[in-house]
Amino acid sequence: MRKSAVIELSRAKELLKDDVTLALVGREEIVRRERGIAPLIALLEEKRDVRGYAAADRIVGKAAAFLYVLLGVGAVYAEVMSAPAEEALSRFRIPFEAKTHTERIINRAGTGLCPMECAVEGIGEPADALPILQRKLAELRRGGEKKQ
Repeated sequence: MRKSAVIELSRAKELLKDDVTLALVGREEIVRRERGIAPLIALLEEKRDVRGYAAADRIVGKAAAFLYVLLGVGAVYAEVMSAPAEEALSRFRIPFEAKTHTERIINRAGTGLCPMECAVEGIGEPADALPILQRKLAELRRGGEKKQ
């Protein structure tokens, strides 16, 4: 990782406190306070150019990892990262760090696997995951499933 990327990742990690759930540092600093993958999907839908940015996130599972690949970020830090997320980021050569490593991401109720992780379980390509995740997020927002 280049020196400036290390500094940017360090800054993103600093921003990840209190009610901040996502911080991206590059040409500018972007901070979000919404949980889950919704802020990542919003960045993609807004066509925000965050290529090469350093990202710090509370929880990164395979779904979020795929979205980071699509966003073209340069590095990812997570307080909690799943093994499938690590595999995806490694496969697409995105450097990552995690405070805590886990096998799976559990839903917010603690009763099972995160619905977004279930949605991408058999998916191998980030581009294939995006429409599936967009549909799942819309379904959850409509109350089609107990929210994660």
